[in-house]
Amino acid sequence: MSIESTKIAVNSTDSYEMKKTIRVAVTGAAGNIGYALLWRIASGDCFGKNQPVILQLLEIPVGMQRLDGVIMELNDSAFPLVHGIVGTDDPHIAFKEAEAIFLVGSRPRTKDMDRSDLVAANGPIFVGQGKAIDAVASRNVKVITVGNPCNTNALIACANAPSIPTRQFTAMTRLDQNRAVGQIAEHAGVPASKIQDLFIWGNHANTMYPDPRFATVDGKLVTELFDDEWLQGPFLDTVATRGKAIIVARGASSAASAASAAIDHMHDWWQGSNGLMVSMALPSEGWYGVPEGLVFSFPCRCEDGNVIVVDDLPLDAFAQSKIDENVGVLLEERNAVSELL
Repeated sequence: MSIESTKIAVNSTDSYEMKKTIRVAVTGAAGNIGYALLWRIASGDCFGKNQPVILQLLEIPVGMQRLDGVIMELNDSAFPLVHGIVGTDDPHIAFKEAEAIFLVGSRPRTKDMDRSDLVAANGPIFVGQGKAIDAVASRNVKVITVGNPCNTNALIACANAPSIPTRQFTAMTRLDQNRAVGQIAEHAGVPASKIQDLFIWGNHANTMYPDPRFATVDGKLVTELFDDEWLQGPFLDTVATRGKAIIVARGASSAASAASAAIDHMHDWWQGSNGLMVSMALPSEGWYGVPEGLVFSFPCRCEDGNVIVVDDLPLDAFAQSKIDENVGVLLEERNAVSELL
């Protein structure tokens, strides 16, 4: 029986017609984020309950034994949608014909590193991965960069994959969006599902700006429920410093929430955002005055596998100041890695 005609049972009355198998690559696959990510992909949460996948998992050489254990667990989970698993330390194997790539692996920031050190340490990794994507990935590949500093890492990978359209490279600011949604939901006393059209401008860093001006809580404008003093003060500060607060609380950086945000990002890109605005960082084409090529988070809608930047929203003075601040930081990061572009 062919893949196209195979059916998978959902319950006693429903079944899904299975689609053609796709190849999904994940780097840093044995790390904490990768570990949390893989089970969501394998269960169909990202690409759909009728979308079989071949998982192509990349690790550094010293991580290969741990990756072997991850693959054992994936096999032991017996996911119907997983039609093959490849484990490798060669990006040319991991990215071969991949239609979706999660660039998760990167060197973590240590206590004695500032952000410029992190940019310099991770840049060469994404040069090699960009070249491998250019050489062997599907021409329609969708790439999300999760490893930090993700905006600039996406910029480097994109620059080193000249045959892949720039709009197919993105960086994840969905975690910041989800954190912002969580704060609004908590303060409004409603489930997160009631919050819509809250998105992020800029960099995945403490300068990012969760813009509440168009967001709603169960249909009511956030700006009518909360005043600027809270929205531009404690709310913004909490979202901006949430990653650090989690490290202090649990003794480790965000993993499950980062993986969940990566799933949300790729799910909406692959299946559509149902008309809602979501946060995605991608190379600017001059939108909102952001310099061309700078990987910047904008309000986006996703339709038919495409990312569409919502480019006609009005800006107030505060939003413009935050956009300008993020542009300045990202230009500094770009200058620091100019020899890699």
